[in-house]
Amino acid sequence: MKVKTILVSQPEPKIENSPYSRLIEKEKVKVDFRPFIHVEGVEAKTVRQQKIDLNNFTAIILTSRNSVDHFFRIAEEMRFKVPDSMKYFCQSEAVAYYLQKYVVYRKRKIYVGKRMFNELVPLIKKYKDEKFLLPSSDTLKVTVPQILDELKVDWKRGIFYKTVISDLSDLREVTYDVLVFFSPSGIESLLKNFPDFEQNGTRIAVFGNSTVKAAADAGLRIDIQAPTPETPSMTMALQKYITSVNK
Repeated sequence: MKVKTILVSQPEPKIENSPYSRLIEKEKVKVDFRPFIHVEGVEAKTVRQQKIDLNNFTAIILTSRNSVDHFFRIAEEMRFKVPDSMKYFCQSEAVAYYLQKYVVYRKRKIYVGKRMFNELVPLIKKYKDEKFLLPSSDTLKVTVPQILDELKVDWKRGIFYKTVISDLSDLREVTYDVLVFFSPSGIESLLKNFPDFEQNGTRIAVFGNSTVKAAADAGLRIDIQAPTPETPSMTMALQKYITSVNK
């Protein structure tokens, strides 16, 4: 069965000439974007109930742009002036770059990993006497606290925002040839919104091992998977699949 329509369960990329734009142009397919989940901030009083006093921390571990936004939102709500001496440990260059929205880069102590959380380990080890705060969502990879505990550093997790399933009821009568998922939460959203979902000829594309497991546990047939050595990105995996079936 040929692929003509694709639904990506994420917001549309803001950059021009994204890999999806090139996929659309090359394969003449229709690609729609719709977040299956969204993030909502928790209130400052909820953070206080977690026994978190921002005055007690000397370093912040930032794993995503959401963690950046919600740390500074909570700081403002608590009327906490973030000191110039605060250290920032950013999981990736993208997160560090986004941090510039809130701080003057050259005046701050910012330490940047490459991409994966464990790549922050050497940097955190170097400053193991700091008191670390990890602002996170209500869903967190189990490896993150494991790594921090193994380092034996003084750290605390704060739930500053939560992942919420989006209302997709307007899509009930809409069908796509391919549905693309990047997280177990996306799979959960599909099943919560459409408990009677039958896959039939719909192809399921998944990114990452945890998403693969969630899809398999839900009884879904996985047709497209990334990353692999041959297709490290989702758009490359989609391209390869479409090329093979749209002959």
